[in-house]
Amino acid sequence: MQSNPERRSNEDRTRATRAALTKAARRLFVEKGYAETGTPEIVKAANVTRGALYHHFADKADLFRAVVRQEYAAVAAEIDAAAKTTTSTIDALTTGGDAFLRAMQQPGRVRLMLLDGPAILGRLELDAIDRETSADTLRLGLKSAMDAGEIRPLPLDALAAQLSAMFDRAALGVAKGDAAEDHLSVLNTILRGLVRH
Repeated sequence: MQSNPERRSNEDRTRATRAALTKAARRLFVEKGYAETGTPEIVKAANVTRGALYHHFADKADLFRAVVRQEYAAVAAEIDAAAKTTTSTIDALTTGGDAFLRAMQQPGRVRLMLLDGPAILGRLELDAIDRETSADTLRLGLKSAMDAGEIRPLPLDALAAQLSAMFDRAALGVAKGDAAEDHLSVLNTILRGLVRH
């Protein structure tokens, strides 16, 4: 079956336009913040028309959502790549935590995911994006560790929520100048404290 060259061209144009918009929007959201960024400057920076923006995204919040979704997916990919190098579930958790903090040091990521993200999209929507883009990496890692008998059984959702909040606070601390090693030392001690003896 032959593919339709015109359809492929339209798909390529759609992909290119969306990529230009999300790239320009990311840069502006990081530099100026969501509230101070207007759609006219986004379309100008992306070199597309205002009509193109509203063809691909319902509004500025929808474009912001797409940018945040890309950030979550990028962080998840870094965590997954790091965790694949481990042999035990507890090592995967600690290695994944290290990868998370490194990934969050990407310029602008803390602002997009931990500061503006909750304010614009709300915590519930961010949690949904996290589940969709990363398959809820931390929660699944904890479940695997419990299933393997490596860590003590605790209420899974509550444990994942508490640890996730600690990792987010660590990323905020590192962003303001704290030593990543200090935060990792504390986080890894807490994770290893879950190990069954």
